[in-house]
Amino acid sequence: MIKKTIRDVELSGKTVFIRVDFNVPIKEGVVEDDTRIRGAIPTIEYALENGAKVVLASHLGRPLKDKKKAEEKGVEFDVSKYSLAPVAKKLSDLLTKPVDFEDSSELSDGYAKISALQDGEIVMLENLRLNAGEEKNDPEFAKTLAKGVDIYVNDAFGTAHRAHASTEGITHFVDTCVAGLLMEKELAFLGKALNDPERPFVAILGGAKVSDKIPVIESLIKRKVDKLLIGGAMAYTFFKAQGFTVGKSLVEDDMMPTALEVERKAKEAGVELLLPTDHQVVDSYDPINSRKAIQIEFTNAGLVGLDIGPDTAARFAQALEGAKTIVWNGPMGMFEEKPFDEGTLAIANAVAEATANGATSIVGGGDSVAAVNQAGLADKISHISTGGGATLEFLAGDELPGVAALDDK
Repeated sequence: MIKKTIRDVELSGKTVFIRVDFNVPIKEGVVEDDTRIRGAIPTIEYALENGAKVVLASHLGRPLKDKKKAEEKGVEFDVSKYSLAPVAKKLSDLLTKPVDFEDSSELSDGYAKISALQDGEIVMLENLRLNAGEEKNDPEFAKTLAKGVDIYVNDAFGTAHRAHASTEGITHFVDTCVAGLLMEKELAFLGKALNDPERPFVAILGGAKVSDKIPVIESLIKRKVDKLLIGGAMAYTFFKAQGFTVGKSLVEDDMMPTALEVERKAKEAGVELLLPTDHQVVDSYDPINSRKAIQIEFTNAGLVGLDIGPDTAARFAQALEGAKTIVWNGPMGMFEEKPFDEGTLAIANAVAEATANGATSIVGGGDSVAAVNQAGLADKISHISTGGGATLEFLAGDELPGVAALDDK
């Protein structure tokens, strides 16, 4: 899948542009979760230890899109919230090494800092998405990014599904383009799960919308995952399609025929498809005091389902027993609101236990990863993917532009 990685090229004395994914949560100028930063450190340290002059680049949020929304609403836009300066500071702390920071999004002053780099030194560029050319994959901006660069390294799996200037465009202006160590690790784990999994192979999918996961579901069924567990709000589209009352739970009515088709395909392929049997609900008229766990068939018109119930959590955990490969993407309920994080945390514990019993586990998606971290189980999971959309598109069998650009070199 990848022809070359950073290990396969001579780095000493070379200017190496590393595209990382440092799109991390920042509050009041402080990085709240450094998981993605830590994930890129092996690649960065490898480059530095081998005498490279390192230029780091990442995006943070969608500043131009948010700026437009603010202008339409007539509210003040605070561009400082989109600066990577706090990330540079955090990285410096983690590396115990100075990280110079270029605060110009136009790169007009960046060349001086890049040109002045000595072997083993590092500079981080400002948020790439502050420049419109990044998301537009503008050739001129890509050419600007490539100026003076000897080697391009893509270590940002989380953005590999986007053909942007820093993930695809730049490769047309740099002769040597290779994968970073994190990218290599991501593709190794996900590639094996997709193409040559140890069995039994169990996939767990959650989240709000079934439409977001249909390509993944169909890909997993086609590749004959042994068991497919579906939770989260997306399950209600399946239930309503089956004729159940789901109350005011989130449903995509236009996806109900697709949900029935998924069930048919799973049955034909011999894939065991498991949906929740009970759920945590609240009365829409008294959401604070009305929480209870009931069987799916007892749902009435005034109820809203917000999490899987304890019976489902136990049933899903049992389905993981004996598994050799597990892929999990998406929460089981409204994870961000306690106590509706209980189902997701129960799955996190079940996946960790299955891993301890010999399974290779891969967890991807913001809430799923957050649940693993919140439960203190990150070190109990085989691989925590840094990709959200990239992970889903890869599992759906789609080609990732950021990876294809490297393969062509």
